[in-house]
Amino acid sequence: MRGAVKSVIMSLFLGLLLGGASAAARAQEAAPPHDESRWLRDVRQLTSVEMGLARSGEAYFSPDVKRISFQAYPVGQEDYQIYVMNLDGTGLKMVSTGVGGTTCSFFHPSGEKLIFASNHEDLRSPTQPAEFEARRPRAHESAEAHAHEGHAGHPHSASQPAGDSGSLHHSRPGYAWKYYPGMELYEYTFATGTLRRLTHNDTYDAECAYSPDGKHVVFCSLRDGRPTVYICDADGRNPRRITHHDGRDGGPFFSPDGKRLVYRSDREGHGNLQVFVNNVEGTAEKAITPADSFHWCPYWHPSGKWIVFTHANFRGDANFDIYILRDDGSEMHRVTSYPGFDGLPVFSPDGRYLMWTSTRNGIDSPQVFIAEFLGLTPEGELRVRN
Repeated sequence: MRGAVKSVIMSLFLGLLLGGASAAARAQEAAPPHDESRWLRDVRQLTSVEMGLARSGEAYFSPDVKRISFQAYPVGQEDYQIYVMNLDGTGLKMVSTGVGGTTCSFFHPSGEKLIFASNHEDLRSPTQPAEFEARRPRAHESAEAHAHEGHAGHPHSASQPAGDSGSLHHSRPGYAWKYYPGMELYEYTFATGTLRRLTHNDTYDAECAYSPDGKHVVFCSLRDGRPTVYICDADGRNPRRITHHDGRDGGPFFSPDGKRLVYRSDREGHGNLQVFVNNVEGTAEKAITPADSFHWCPYWHPSGKWIVFTHANFRGDANFDIYILRDDGSEMHRVTSYPGFDGLPVFSPDGRYLMWTSTRNGIDSPQVFIAEFLGLTPEGELRVRN
């Protein structure tokens, strides 16, 4: 959700559908038509309720592009668990404990291990004000109307952890995200089926990803009182702080060459998110999107020249769609325009596929989708222009 927002965004989107669909429709009618087929080919759904997954999202490719990991609600439950399966939909397996909640899985570059965050050893709920992140109020939304909605419009208890910083907490007049203090990083080894705990803090550690050489992990932590980006050794030792500014930072990933980071933050303090790039020393931070709208869940193209992310403009087109952006912020292109939610996008390591979370095709809950990506060559040359 990676970094504060994930499944919460699904709720926000459906709330917008209920409360502001007409405004969004007018905005879409006024905009030039956008053709997804120029960017995506053979769009198909990978996960489903029929697989025992009530809702699924935030999926990542294995290094050999033969498997994916993702988080999902088992049918009848309201906590995310971590799953792996083959790209063809076979071999589905839960690798988390089934206790508590989880978020943010990521394959080790060897393909032999997986990292994710879980609170199965510490099920405390957030109690401190600093553990809540206020969301933008929207006058057309009714707190009563959404009081029983889950992350994608289904009933739930507001106590479950979710991806991208925690679970949805309903408050008037807007929303908040919960950062669960029991969230820690865990490493799962496929050969043995064992879990090893990597962090030991009395606070939230989550939103994790390996470096390309597998020697380090980048993650988000509340150990300094607010969400901050950290890097540690792959065994959890020697953590060092990367971001040092006001705002709630999260959702970090290493660049394909391991020399830079991308993440998002709400530095302006008004609810909008920006995408930032930085070096791994934390000394070259640069915002590559403005703070005038919502820029979320960035992820690198394997060329290192582009970043894919989710965008929404609550003052205009409130739909959540996927865009690509040059790594210096100089050029941006829209990829999706389906009226359902499209977010949490990732590229395959070879650049051939785009995988994301969506409510397209009229499905009742978010699921994982995949398509061949036509917009860029593996080397990062642009093939399509809007």
